[in-house]
Amino acid sequence: MDKMFAEQMERELEGIASLSERQMEQFYQYYEMLVEWNQVMNLTAITEMTEVVTKHFVDSLSLKKAVSDLEDKPRKIMDVGTGAGFPGIPLKIAFPRLEITLLDSLNKRIRFLDAVIEKLELKCIKAVHGRAEDYGRDGKYREQYDLCVSRAVANLSTLSEYCLPFVKTGGYFIPYKSGKVEEELAAASGAVKKLGSEVERTEDFLLPNGDERTLVVIRKNKVLEKRYPRKAGLPGKDPLK
Repeated sequence: MDKMFAEQMERELEGIASLSERQMEQFYQYYEMLVEWNQVMNLTAITEMTEVVTKHFVDSLSLKKAVSDLEDKPRKIMDVGTGAGFPGIPLKIAFPRLEITLLDSLNKRIRFLDAVIEKLELKCIKAVHGRAEDYGRDGKYREQYDLCVSRAVANLSTLSEYCLPFVKTGGYFIPYKSGKVEEELAAASGAVKKLGSEVERTEDFLLPNGDERTLVVIRKNKVLEKRYPRKAGLPGKDPLK
């Protein structure tokens, strides 16, 4: 394992997560697989080691800033639009008690995620192929999760309709956002309310490289109406107001 990798991880994760030697090795294997597989499929535009650490690994684990007791008890987490496995796989490596489902609409990404899960010998984590609108109507997944997270690039109204169907009453949806979110929050307030939820607070912070990030903490207050999520494609084309 690269010494600079381990030193950067330790430095930038101070106060967020303390990793064992085995966990550090898992993160390094994940980094190597990401770069290797990225040569044959489009997983990420970020492949330089120091950037992967900060913009993928540290960013993913920053959920701890919004959920301080993240590792204190087992939680079921859904990661919608996980792509190359962010934030779900870093969360699983650092906080092994979490039970995680990774959802993505591209099957080639699922092949990559399955390979990472096998190589890193991760347990209680699975990758599933499909659209959030379809899985959100499936009784095996609908309202079964304590927490739903997403780093997917979509407006908050659309993301809320994708993600809140997975969350139990009393659970949370926490999207990862870049930069300022005030306008987006205002535009999504009607959608969040229609989906039986409320924005409880936001957690603003800077990544070690100075990039602005916001975690939006949305609480699910009641069972979702059966009409949500609407059929595939609609949440993106015609976001709830």
